[in-house]
Amino acid sequence: PKYYFAWTLAEAINNAAGFGFRGYDKNGVPHWDLISNLRILQIEFSTSFKMFLDNWNIQTALWLKRVCYERASFSPTIQTFILSAIWHGVYPGYYLTFLTGVLMTLAARTIRKNIRNYFLDSPAIKLCYDIMTWITTQIAISYTVVPFVLLSIKPSYVFYSSWYFSLHIACILVLMFPMKRTQKGNKEQESIQPSWSQQQEEGKEKRIIGHNSYSVANSFNQRRDITSRNTATKQ
Repeated sequence: PKYYFAWTLAEAINNAAGFGFRGYDKNGVPHWDLISNLRILQIEFSTSFKMFLDNWNIQTALWLKRVCYERASFSPTIQTFILSAIWHGVYPGYYLTFLTGVLMTLAARTIRKNIRNYFLDSPAIKLCYDIMTWITTQIAISYTVVPFVLLSIKPSYVFYSSWYFSLHIACILVLMFPMKRTQKGNKEQESIQPSWSQQQEEGKEKRIIGHNSYSVANSFNQRRDITSRNTATKQ
């Protein structure tokens, strides 16, 4: 709540000075979220770790994206989290939080990529999926940020030990043994994309059509040349 109060108050001051005006939408409604630093409803109802991060400390996240994530030559997620930990300070709890955040983000991305499309067939199933991911996200966030509050290693270790490092282990297992991609998307692609043999037949037909077009054009040119020579001979 203290972050909500501080950032909302800062946003109000900036908007009063005119700094937060982003422009009008197509209906002429003004928007004052140019330098907003959080979206409370999206934070409280986040259904993924990424959704939480995208709506928390927004301006710092945009800065990290520009200076690190988009420029990193390898492992941009890991580099961005490490830079964020350095930016926050030197307390060990910050580094424990952000290193745990790396595992959470990568594991959540892998799980979402592989299982989400199973739950999109009907609104009821999608609602169940959203509720399940919301609960999981809230637990994961609470688990991750505890060292950020405790600051030091010993109490953070005691806390994670009380959980038997269960979420750390789960994330590592997900990353070590990623699930296979579902065949649903592949079947849809197969129904849309022609097979190799079909592509070969289509290519052959195109070559035949092109060859026939060339033959017709060549025959026409030969007839025109013969006609021109006959006309010149008669003259």
